Amino acid sequence: QVQLVESGGGPVQAGGSLRLSCAYFGTTYSTYYSTYCMGWFRQAPGKEREGVAVIYTKTDTTYYADSVKDRFTISRDRAKNTLYLEMPSLKPEDTAMYYCAAGDASRCLRSLTDRTHRENFNYWGQGTQVTVST
Repeated sequence: QVQLVESGGGPVQAGGSLRLSCAYFGTTYSTYYSTYCMGWFRQAPGKEREGVAVIYTKTDTTYYADSVKDRFTISRDRAKNTLYLEMPSLKPEDTAMYYCAAGDASRCLRSLTDRTHRENFNYWGQGTQVTVST
């Protein structure tokens, strides 16, 4: 079983920055680590969950949703088994619950725009709330 634990969310003013972290562990995950996709997803109140950024673990190739491209950065520290999301220049529309997830590599890019691929990621964290005020 794989476990994902997010942290780093909180209240912030528009223009501010946050760094989300996702610690991942579990024997099952480590077996397939090289061929997984990990990502950040978010869900605002009353809205469907959407993709934010994903990273293909075999090559560390990254993909971003258009709404955060050139603003957010996804990365991971292999030694610490931790996934990060750097979020500078935050906007009120970034307010949401942010989730870390891990899934099959074949779903990686399409998870950003396709609900089926996104919601079929194998493992999800409990989420961390980000609230951006004006």
